[in-house]
Amino acid sequence: MDELKGLLGGAGRQLFDAAGQAITSAATEYIGSVINEMFVKKETDTKRFLPSIKNMKVLGERASAGRSAFDVQDFYQIRQQCLENGSLFEDPEFPATAASLMYSKRPDRHYEWLRPHEFCDAPEFFVEGFSRFDVQQGELGDCWLLAACANLTQDQKMFLRVVPEDNSFEENYAGVFHFRFWQYGKWVDVVIDDRLPTYRGQLIYMRSSEQNEFWSALLEKAYAKLHGSYESLRGGTTCEAMEDFTGGVAEMYDLKDQTPPNLFEIIEKGFRRNSMFGCSIEADPHVLEAETPEGLIRGHAYSITKIQLVDIETPGRSGKIPLIRLRNPWGNEAEWNGPWSDKSAEWRYIPDEQKQELGLNFDHDGEFWMSYRDFTRYFDRMEICNLSPDSLSDDLLNRGKIRWEMSMFEGEWAIGTTAGGCRNYLDTFWHNPQYVIRLDDPDEDDEEGNCTVIIALLQKNRRSRRNMGVECLTIGFAVYRVTDRDLAQKPLKMNFFKYNASAARSPAFINLREVSCRFKLPPGQYVIVPSTFEPNEEGEFIIRVFSETANSMMENDEHVGIGDIDDRIAPEDPGFTQPSPQRQAMERLFLDVAGEDGEVDWVELKRILDHSFRDDNISAEGFSKDVCRAMVAMLDVDHTGKLGFDEFQQLLTDIAKWKAVFKLYDTQGTGRLSAFQLREALNSAGYHLNNRILNALVHRYGSRSGTIPFDDFIMCAVKIKTMIEIFRERDPDGSNQATFSMDDWVEKTLYS
Repeated sequence: MDELKGLLGGAGRQLFDAAGQAITSAATEYIGSVINEMFVKKETDTKRFLPSIKNMKVLGERASAGRSAFDVQDFYQIRQQCLENGSLFEDPEFPATAASLMYSKRPDRHYEWLRPHEFCDAPEFFVEGFSRFDVQQGELGDCWLLAACANLTQDQKMFLRVVPEDNSFEENYAGVFHFRFWQYGKWVDVVIDDRLPTYRGQLIYMRSSEQNEFWSALLEKAYAKLHGSYESLRGGTTCEAMEDFTGGVAEMYDLKDQTPPNLFEIIEKGFRRNSMFGCSIEADPHVLEAETPEGLIRGHAYSITKIQLVDIETPGRSGKIPLIRLRNPWGNEAEWNGPWSDKSAEWRYIPDEQKQELGLNFDHDGEFWMSYRDFTRYFDRMEICNLSPDSLSDDLLNRGKIRWEMSMFEGEWAIGTTAGGCRNYLDTFWHNPQYVIRLDDPDEDDEEGNCTVIIALLQKNRRSRRNMGVECLTIGFAVYRVTDRDLAQKPLKMNFFKYNASAARSPAFINLREVSCRFKLPPGQYVIVPSTFEPNEEGEFIIRVFSETANSMMENDEHVGIGDIDDRIAPEDPGFTQPSPQRQAMERLFLDVAGEDGEVDWVELKRILDHSFRDDNISAEGFSKDVCRAMVAMLDVDHTGKLGFDEFQQLLTDIAKWKAVFKLYDTQGTGRLSAFQLREALNSAGYHLNNRILNALVHRYGSRSGTIPFDDFIMCAVKIKTMIEIFRERDPDGSNQATFSMDDWVEKTLYS
């Protein structure tokens, strides 16, 4: 928490199924995968799907850069190998070195990495089960993580999903353990060895109150490995860890300036949905984790473990008072000392049976009660982690817990295409990804007929890259109400945003991993536009929508396919109606170069085109060998590597069209297009593409300056036309499905 203030300061896919020998794909997937896998110079990963989960829609999932599936460590395989070899596992991916501790400096003393049995008698993974009292803070400033761990122990199902029961120091012990965390739409299994950093025979980081219990220390190590080092865990928010433990979506509330009047109702509803809660007090810039006169610690994360309306009977009044139970992860006597604290006079007015129901105890364990009024008075920030629908067991549902409805999409801000910046940059804002949500039914208990909606924008893979200098982007989102007529245009263009105000938006653009907000919206259709603050800031994200009643969500993007040529192009370009002198000259040159066989290869084609366009400003540098090869492949149906005269004439028609389109958008005559113009330029040429394919094209053909030269624009058009035509050959019924044998797939994609 001591670094949170600083954080707040700043404004592939596999080509074929080896078992099946055949690929069946929709047009979008086909074209996108070809462009991505064959032409994008970027690390990719096998597409991973979340488990099939009832009540939860996982939409628009995409692969992201990272470790391939073949490099994932298998806990069970590693353990079996170690048992057979009689060895203890030593993790090569997170070695027992200083680099695993810190990335920005060297440790201030010599730490020794020891296995629990080397400094403790009879170590155990669990000692008499698990509880929130097993989490004690060490030297690392990760109280936010500890508060989340304490919350996690409150629910057995969630806890055992993160901390598998098959970890043990007794049965099949081989020095290897594993833990599971939710990471950006999928659950990942993190394997570690049990060598822990110690100083003078004592753990230096997280520990249990039981000296021989190690689940919490090993959990912290697995989480550190997930993010690159222990130091990467220094400073954060409780909700970040709670999300990684549950797959839920987080909210933050400022209790000083923006406390919603219905906050208690929000907390009550949260506990009905098994939400997890954290809170904190603003740090004192001059004192690390300073203690207030009331016994609370500044810049320190607490977990909220219960909320209760308690019956109270005093000589002068009776009724109910709202109380909140909190826990300091230090697990010691540092507790609240005001009203309703341990052994305070107020407890005399609570019936004994209710004290028993509350599980009241007055131990020096870091846990205490306080009134809701004092909570909002003394604490500055509250965090809620709303659980995903799959987190609630049937047992909890039978006991009255309620599920959220959830939809989710993965997306990307790519320089020059979908990184449009915020609404301040109107010219590019509409290029950001757009998502349509539909809300049909209001909340059951909403008197005004509105729908509760939580929208959360989560940027991916930032904390784990802090050691490379990567910090969080400044992100936010805007929400616009739309009609069916508006949605006839996909995506919404600049004029819509120019003349329509947002119906809701994130409170601010901020450099946190996630920005979220709760809204009350009338039933209807809305478009969410997630963005970075500045244009051309690149990153991946997840957008999630939680609602009390059902919601549907889809990407507001074009369907891939062929459309009409721009009216501004077709009638004016002589290449479409009658032969131009330039075209006639190229045809004569073709016949001269082709010779007796009447065909040209890519070298001869380059000679013809370079000669014919030598006086044309937009292609002064000539055509590259790659684009000439691609143009031959586009029309070479018999795969001879050559073009005949009829094929050459068709190519000239295409080039004339693409050249006219390029000139239409290159208004300054620079010989380059802005990457943001690529979508509209290809639309004018008759090709409709979605964001994923546009991003792939710009990754492949865009320059560092964010522009695309004429030669590369031609290459884009050639690739798109070729891929669509290959697909349509195998989809004669227009079903948007095509089947290829492995031989066909490899041949066509390699040659094209």
